[in-house]
Amino acid sequence: MTTGAAAPVTTVAVLRRRSAARLAASADAGIRASADLDARMLVGHALGLGPGELVLHDADAVAPEVERAVEGFVTNRAAGMPVARITGIKEFWSLPFRLSAETLVPRPDTETLVAAALAAIDAAGRRDDALTILDLGTGSGAILLALLSELPAATGVGVDISEGAVRTARRNARDLGLALRASFVVGDWASAIGGRFDLVVSNPPYIAGEEIAGLPVAVRNHDPHIALDGGRDGVAIYPQLFDVMQALLPPRGIALVEIGSGQAGTVAEMARRRGYVVHSHRDIAGIERVIELNRTSAKIGLEIGLEAANVRSP
Repeated sequence: MTTGAAAPVTTVAVLRRRSAARLAASADAGIRASADLDARMLVGHALGLGPGELVLHDADAVAPEVERAVEGFVTNRAAGMPVARITGIKEFWSLPFRLSAETLVPRPDTETLVAAALAAIDAAGRRDDALTILDLGTGSGAILLALLSELPAATGVGVDISEGAVRTARRNARDLGLALRASFVVGDWASAIGGRFDLVVSNPPYIAGEEIAGLPVAVRNHDPHIALDGGRDGVAIYPQLFDVMQALLPPRGIALVEIGSGQAGTVAEMARRRGYVVHSHRDIAGIERVIELNRTSAKIGLEIGLEAANVRSP
């Protein structure tokens, strides 16, 4: 009795190359450009391996269920879903953050805010102080937790209107070993917050509502619109933020907010009209990405060294 030839074995290397080829055939130039890296990340995610570890397992056979899982991942990626949404994890400030449907995918641009905040704290000689931090619109908690990872004596509170986002931020705090220094509450900006904070940070919605439909698929179809829509001109939330921050900041307090490209002049003027001393910080692409606010009464002693333009994350 004869039998047919055994089915060919799919190895890690074969699966990775096949996945990369599918992504390289995408009509989306961005997906094509990252096809090899994305394939490594997706195959590694299915196998529980980091992208750099795959080469050590290239000759290993892949179980059918893993092969099917990777094919599903690649189908989703080819349709425009970000890799971070597929894996549920995104690195920010060299830390891994879990995501949920209620949270934005943290972006490298936002690391400018973290770097600018640390530069301002260092300029004031307060790196080792028991600082208090408030993060308005915390999402995954990425900004607050990144800051706490650098400021060993600091504590912080993150606020978000979404219960799902708050649950995600709390889990990230636990995973990163920062739960004892970070609290997260559900609230509409600062409506549920009392007291004052040495540092207030926020990455609010700043996309003009009518522009959301034209954003890349990865953003418009997968990021929560409530975290994107900044009203008709994209800057609707800043006056409200700047008004509430006046009650939240002590004399030596500092606030930093992320802004969209081309918004620096408008947002800075909104702040100056409310009595703030204003500085802007550029991201690694040279775009004014963060507006820093100091209370007028705190100008002396804090203004030195705070114009850290072109701040880069470590």
